[in-house]
Amino acid sequence: MNHCDIPCQEALRDASPPADALSLTPEVERLCRLLRHASLFQGLGLGDIARFARGVREIKAPKGEILFHRGDACSGFHLILSGQIKLAFTSSEGNEKVVDILRPGQSFGEAVMFMDKPYVVMAQALTDSTLLHIGKQVFFEEMNGDPRFCHKIIAGLAQRLHRLMGDVESYSLRSGRERIIGYLLREEEMSGESVGTGRVSIRLPTSKGTIASRLNLTQEHFSRILHELTSAGLIEVEGRTIHIPDIEQLRSSLD
Repeated sequence: MNHCDIPCQEALRDASPPADALSLTPEVERLCRLLRHASLFQGLGLGDIARFARGVREIKAPKGEILFHRGDACSGFHLILSGQIKLAFTSSEGNEKVVDILRPGQSFGEAVMFMDKPYVVMAQALTDSTLLHIGKQVFFEEMNGDPRFCHKIIAGLAQRLHRLMGDVESYSLRSGRERIIGYLLREEEMSGESVGTGRVSIRLPTSKGTIASRLNLTQEHFSRILHELTSAGLIEVEGRTIHIPDIEQLRSSLD
């Protein structure tokens, strides 16, 4: 894993300097542009974002690389710029339960950072990925000086908790078939090319085994349901590409 330290300037330590008063290096300007794409930093001025530069490292993680193991100390949180990251529980016997599959723009590790506890899951790159690691010291300093930023952090953690409750509801009350159809519909919505009706195609972001674990299904059960949906004419499977002849019909099958 290649860690590239971001240079800092003494001027960035001053409280809330106006953006036009900052003399930023090209590397810090590049970092600010990257951070601005994250929902956590949207609405913040250039001066506010630039102060985070002294606590940020850029990380290049090739496919399969472990970012951290369960039990490792947490020194900050990660923001994904490109690629996909898997969070998972692992047992001493080598069994794995995927907790989440994260994509560009998403962050992880904030809750553990606030609790000052070791990581409770492992994180692994599913594809070649680029991330920013934001150190907790500078992060806490900025939180102390900006209540608006605190509100954003709380809102983000609350949204994640709400999503977790949705997962628990799905695992507890929905059948495997319903979970898979729901997953396919969410993937179609997230693709940014949603047409609402007609034929669509979805490229699964990772292996079927990883997705099955994320949905709390065995790989065999996952494959069996895909076969049943294919037999019913609701989907067509071509490797990791799922063709949906009629997206509205697939939605209706959940009713």
